[in-house]
Amino acid sequence: MFLYITNIYKYYTKKSEPFQGYKMKGWFFIMNEKVKDLLQQQVNKELYSAYLYLDMSNFYTSSSLDGFAHWFKLQAQEEFDHAMLISQYLQNSDIDVVLDAIDAPNASYDDFKKPLTMALDHEKYVTSLINDIYSEALANKDYRTGQFLDWFIAEQAEEEATAQDLIARFELFGDDSKGLYMLDKELGARVYETPSLEL
Repeated sequence: MFLYITNIYKYYTKKSEPFQGYKMKGWFFIMNEKVKDLLQQQVNKELYSAYLYLDMSNFYTSSSLDGFAHWFKLQAQEEFDHAMLISQYLQNSDIDVVLDAIDAPNASYDDFKKPLTMALDHEKYVTSLINDIYSEALANKDYRTGQFLDWFIAEQAEEEATAQDLIARFELFGDDSKGLYMLDKELGARVYETPSLEL
């Protein structure tokens, strides 16, 4: 169904007349206003996440832990790409994306572990936001948006697991200078993979 709708979108955007909605057997897909607003807000939240992780990257750079810095810099890129995916989904739904101001990260890091625990808490918060959008979409029988969000739900489960694993490894090795060096080197080898979701 999703690919069918996407193909309809591509068909209409090839024409010169303005695209007003997904025409399917006499009816239009019009996104619920609450769902639309939540998705618009999520774009901002994902961009804030990128800001936050970039701030954490800067902290580790100033602490000469370049591997940790690299890992969080790629995490920032990932969050930016999440924002782009949601933006594209809104645009594919013929909705103008409104960009609000992004809050500056208001975080202080007392030690090397602090950004890791904050990252886990933040991912749990993002998961709650995605769940709220999903619930609102299903409440309004917007199964198309629900299908789109399935990828984000799976992604958040992975994000939380990764954050928890990183904390566990830091607790095992972070108090030892040699262990911290090896962990930093491992994190520095992370290679960024673009999101697999296709719209």
